Formats: sequence, structure tokens, C-alpha cells
Amino acid sequence: MNFITSLERMFIICGRYLRQIWRDRLVLSLTLVFAPLFILLYYLITAGGSTSYGVVVVNLDEGAVTENGQMVELGAEVAEALRTITYADGQPILRVVEADSQDESEKMVREREGAAFLVIPHDFTQTVLDLQAGGRDQAVQITFGGDLTNPYYTVAGVMAISAVEGYVQRVSGQPPLIVYTEHAMGASAARTEFEIYVPGILVFAMIMLVFLAAMTAARESEAGTLRRLRLTGISAWEYLGGMSMALLLVGLAAEFLAFGAAILCGFRSEGPLWVAALVGALTSLGVIGMGMVVAAFSRNVSQAFVIANFPLGLFMFFSGSIYPLPRVELFNIGGLSIGLYDILAPTHAVAALNKVFVLGAGVGEVMYELVALVLLSLFYFGVGIWLFQRRKLGRG
Repeated sequence: MNFITSLERMFIICGRYLRQIWRDRLVLSLTLVFAPLFILLYYLITAGGSTSYGVVVVNLDEGAVTENGQMVELGAEVAEALRTITYADGQPILRVVEADSQDESEKMVREREGAAFLVIPHDFTQTVLDLQAGGRDQAVQITFGGDLTNPYYTVAGVMAISAVEGYVQRVSGQPPLIVYTEHAMGASAARTEFEIYVPGILVFAMIMLVFLAAMTAARESEAGTLRRLRLTGISAWEYLGGMSMALLLVGLAAEFLAFGAAILCGFRSEGPLWVAALVGALTSLGVIGMGMVVAAFSRNVSQAFVIANFPLGLFMFFSGSIYPLPRVELFNIGGLSIGLYDILAPTHAVAALNKVFVLGAGVGEVMYELVALVLLSLFYFGVGIWLFQRRKLGRG
């Protein structure tokens, strides 16, 4: 009997809390649809297909004359052979782009236009023809490389090498003797697995600022502090600007503490740290703005905490800070590819920190990422302040 009574009381309490949860439909809706929505977003972004890995091909092949006097150039056919490698659904595994020199190919890899580069030597055709004629001691010299910290590098490199070997054997009719020279860009060859993930963890520390920003602003609104500004000479922009400065200092402190912990664990940077700090400041500013947007749509601190999980998830899973995502191009401006994830400020932060820490990049080499961070962060911040001021203070 005691057990049945206790069970009845538990059901009564359960019903009470279900009614209480139902009253806050916004929080309930976000809690229920958060994971399904992100699954749907990821499916739509990847189009339900497979990842294509970028390979930059440098064709230096000068061609050769066959025994019947015909001029042939087999180097160009290698690039086409790479393009023919597909998944079972017909989607290409390798996305091939071409460059005129190894220096240009390395620059393209730095700009994430490819995960690896492949250099076809000037005597490629002649060597393959010699193999075809029975010269078993002929070796094909192939240079490949990239940023070894890029998770896509291994797959792109292995698939490209396999394609070259298969092509040479098919054309020459001989088991190919291929000598590979791997070129690791920057300090990527010396990076440990721990060091590879540090840039993403640093960006994650900045992303977490969205909770503090949203809950701080929502708390002030809930307490009525901002409404009382009407009785003072302080404008809303001044108050919110001062609040944002405090939040920015907290964000920079979190970044420096995280970086200090990484250094104590053996992490090292190849590039200037002040550039990394600038990236952190700009990213934090954008995250604070997003926190203001969250607070503008929150009635209380509890709502702000739940709603903040949505931008947190976007920044975490769709910026490359946790794991890499396939590049989805939206459009092209003057030869510059603009991807879907480029609308997220942390995307550029991750790219910039990887360049600084691994490739030793200076401010000039991360200028694109810095400009993108400035524009996006100012946009986030401006929209966040405007929305919060308009919805919570009733001012335009």
C-alpha cells in the first residue's frame, strides 16, 4: 500500500512539472527539436552525399616523342585519372584543381583550396614510355605534400597516390617503381595529435562566451536594471557597450588561460601570438553579439541558457572547431570561393589560428580571415545590440 501511495504521489508531482514545462513552450520546443534540427541541417549541407577531398595538381610534364614519332603528354592524363575516382553513387572522391608551380600549390593548400598537392615531374611521360619499352629500372619521381594537421590530408594523399600508381601500371603494362617525396608544410610534420586540436579548443573557449553574454544581459533585463536607465543620463548604447567590454575582457582571459594551459602541456606556436590574440578578440566580439541576440528573445535567465545552445551548436559543429566538414561553395567572387560555413565567424577563427600556429603565418597571410572576422563580428554585435535595445528597452 505504501508503494502504491508513493507511486501516486510521484505521478501527481510528474503531472505538476509537465504542466510547468508546458507553460514555457519556447524552451520545451528548443529542447525537443534541437538534435533533430541539427541532424537535418547536417544532412542538407552535405546533401546526403560523401565528402570530396581537394587535390592540387602541378603538371610540369614536358611530354615525349614515341617510337612512331608522335608527341604525347601523359601528365595531363593523370589529372583526368584522379577525377575519375568515384564513390559507388558516382560522386567524385577527389576534387582536382590545377596550379602552375609547387609554390602556387602550397599557397592554395594554405587557403584550403585543397588538402594536398601532387607534383608531376617534367620527365613523367618519358619515364612511363621507358617503362612501357621494358625499362624495369626506371623510377617515376612524384612529389606530394600539404598540411599534415589537416584531417583530409591523409585521405587525399593516399587516394591521389593510388590513382597515379594505377595509371602508370595501366599505361606501361609494368608494375610501377614510384619514388615519393613527401613535403610537410610548415611545422605540420612535427605536430602531435594534442597540438592538432589546440586551435579548435581555443575557439571553443571563445564560443562558450555566448552563455555568459546571453545570461548576463538577460539577468539585467529580468532585474529591471535596463528599464531604470531611463531615469539616468546613461544611454542604452553606453550601458550595453560597457557590459560588452567587460564580457570581452572575460573572453580574452579565457583565451589566454586556455593557451597558457596548452603551453604548459607542450604546445608551441610557429607564428606571432599577437595575431592569435587579435583573432580571439574579434571572435569574442562576434560571440558576444550573438549572446545579445539570444538575450533579446529570452524572458528570463533560464530561457537564455536554453536558447544559447542553438548558436553554440552552430558554432561548434559547423565551423570546423570540433571536426572538419566538407566545403560547400555558395558562390565565387573574383576567383575567391565563398563557402556556406563562411557566414560563421568561428570558421575563420579556426582557419586563422591553424595558419598562425602550424604554418607560421603572419598578419598578411591571414588578412582574408581577419577581414571576414571584422565584418562578421561587427555585424553580429551590431544586430545583437540593436535587437536587445529594441526589444528590451523599447528604443529604436
